[in-house]
Amino acid sequence: MNLTNRYDFVLLFDVKDGNPNGDPDAGNLPRMDAETGHGLMTDVSLKRKVRNFVALTKDKDQPKDQADEFKGKLNPADRRYEIYVKEKSILNNQHKRAYIGIEREELLAGDDKKRKGGDAVDDARQWMCRNFFDVRTFGAVMSTGINCGQVRGPVQLTFARSIDPIIAQEHSITRMAVATEAEAEKQDGDNRTMGRKHTVPYGLYMAHGFVSSFLANQTGFSEDDLELLWQALAQMFEHDRSAARGEMSTRGLFVFKHESELGNAPAHALFERIQTRLKDSVTVPRNFSDYELTMDEAALPSGVTLIRKV
Repeated sequence: MNLTNRYDFVLLFDVKDGNPNGDPDAGNLPRMDAETGHGLMTDVSLKRKVRNFVALTKDKDQPKDQADEFKGKLNPADRRYEIYVKEKSILNNQHKRAYIGIEREELLAGDDKKRKGGDAVDDARQWMCRNFFDVRTFGAVMSTGINCGQVRGPVQLTFARSIDPIIAQEHSITRMAVATEAEAEKQDGDNRTMGRKHTVPYGLYMAHGFVSSFLANQTGFSEDDLELLWQALAQMFEHDRSAARGEMSTRGLFVFKHESELGNAPAHALFERIQTRLKDSVTVPRNFSDYELTMDEAALPSGVTLIRKV
């Protein structure tokens, strides 16, 4: 079912004793605004977690190999939740699948018409949108190598920024083992490997998001896809645990639904209705309970509804 409404949303999450998004250009230190000290988490990192959640929960519906995909063992509808930007994937191989898939669909339909030029690229772009959740959600540039065009995604996310400044702590860690016999000989059998680990003691982060029904109708992003997106944002940290990331949790997902496709109010005016502040009795936050969350639901602009998903 096509979208007929615009949505804007606020994602609130926290991290405790972990590194939510290390910067590879800074020794994997937690990302920070150098001027204010506020913590940052990129939109790319947030999208990665959404992709991983969809891949994890929808894996049973996806083709396991090309034999399943191209020999008719799967209904095309079963492929809607594949992930285009997988870890360690080769994107041009995904593009190739689009042209093979179109050719197979034409053969099954008895259509021997050969498409050329822009029509072929447009068909490939539509095939990618139909089959890959992240393409029809976030968009993609698929013109490298085998050309499948470009897609502007209906769902966009900002960087997440911490409510208050954070500090990055550095810890020395020890592994009671070495990798090679040469290392063991150098240590006379002590066999220790030293390392470093960076954590944020506590940080509460906020990100903003936007959903355009106009772009959704171009990519085929549906109401079912939207519900899956809300589920992913609410639960993605529960299935992304690691020692490096510490404890991360979604603390709030607030969705502003517009009655019209164009929208009934500016996004910034809606986002400002969700406010978090440190309690007066707290000087250094270490838990979500150290904050007060307020939602100004009074006199919402006409045609806008606030829905709390978490």
